[in-house]
Amino acid sequence: MELARQAVEVGKDDPETLSTAALTLSIFARDHATATKAAQRALALNPNSVHAWLMSGWNLAFLNRPGPAIEALEHAIRLSPLDPLCYLFETALAFAYSVGHQYEAAVEWADHALQEQPRFVIPVRLKTALCAHLDRIEEAHEWLGRLLELQPGLTIAKYEASAKVWFSEEFLAWYLAGLRKAGLPED
Repeated sequence: MELARQAVEVGKDDPETLSTAALTLSIFARDHATATKAAQRALALNPNSVHAWLMSGWNLAFLNRPGPAIEALEHAIRLSPLDPLCYLFETALAFAYSVGHQYEAAVEWADHALQEQPRFVIPVRLKTALCAHLDRIEEAHEWLGRLLELQPGLTIAKYEASAKVWFSEEFLAWYLAGLRKAGLPED
């Protein structure tokens, strides 16, 4: 975290440095205020920085602002529709739509990400919870099986311990409820 904070200061004129540092601070330190400022600075320096738009979208979703998050992430995709990291944009969109309680759209974006990276655990885990919340219980069980192949030994307790750093309490409660409903063991 200290290196990310230093990068924001030292790299204040480099949009890629600002974007990477901001994402690190947003995800791992929940320092959304600094991440927001860094993203705004990165976009002011380069309004076409795909990574700045991606970081901004993630951060806005973490702040429970799904509308602006979706706009930022869709903008990133328009800027670089064939980007090799597009699965990250799609995963972030799935997350933002989940935050906005638009679960069908979230499933669609998770599917897009999984078409590109079928073993990327974040959309697998999210799709597991989404299917459970949509009462697609058989499908949720299938996705849970895939999730446990990728993360053997995963439990609600283990995931909660790590995820509480990233998510708001409200979203984490929703996420864990979906994983429970899908059948993820408590301990």
